[in-house]
Amino acid sequence: MLDNFFYFCIIVITAYAGWKVKSLSRSGAIATVFVGTSVAIGFQLPGLLLLGLFFATSSFWSKYKSASKRSIEEKLEKGDARDWQQVLANGGNAALASCVHFLYPSEMSLVAFIVSIAAANSDTWASEIGVLSKRRPFYILTLKPAEPGTSGAVSLLGSIAGFLGAGFIAVSAIYLFKLSWTPLLAFVTVFGFLGNLIDTLFGAVVQARFRCEACGLETEKNYHCGKETLLVKGRRSINNDVINLSSITIACLIALLMIPLF
Repeated sequence: MLDNFFYFCIIVITAYAGWKVKSLSRSGAIATVFVGTSVAIGFQLPGLLLLGLFFATSSFWSKYKSASKRSIEEKLEKGDARDWQQVLANGGNAALASCVHFLYPSEMSLVAFIVSIAAANSDTWASEIGVLSKRRPFYILTLKPAEPGTSGAVSLLGSIAGFLGAGFIAVSAIYLFKLSWTPLLAFVTVFGFLGNLIDTLFGAVVQARFRCEACGLETEKNYHCGKETLLVKGRRSINNDVINLSSITIACLIALLMIPLF
């Protein structure tokens, strides 16, 4: 009982700190408490620490060289303060896997939990580090150069960062849960990175993209320059949060189907 109270205090303090340093909005902090509590119920301290590593590194990379990213942020729907939708898009699968594990403990729910965080971390590292590349990214569908920050664009730096982000979670999970190195290291890294690739593909194919009629900027925002933007691709309802949630979910499902082969 005392352990659960201690965990809850850690979660609340972390969410409050995230809100104070503007890594989380008010709604994002509340959602973080929900996700963190679910993880604590299912996976106790190791799960909380793994979730904390994702949150800490994601916050660090989002703040890293933020001045250089300001022009990119004009294209993005949201800033670096995560709201409740972003928190659930990235942590919803982890929360669900935790609740399932609490009710029906199994290897599958543990793998789903770890892969979901690896996929979220891979995508975040790829996005936050990739935009700092000195070389222009290329659009995944046409392989032609694209503007940094464009949904569906990839760069070598971002791809390396995404792979390392998934690998970082894999190594951390092995230590925290005292798991065997083989084949889990490769398994989590591959399927975590797969989530990032699916995110990029979905971003290119179905994610909404708009154009500001006032300044001509292509953006993910519904409003720019004080006016509603014009939809030029995808569906208005399919934003980055929908893409994140979908790609992480698919990566987890594929990983679960592949478990018997490892």
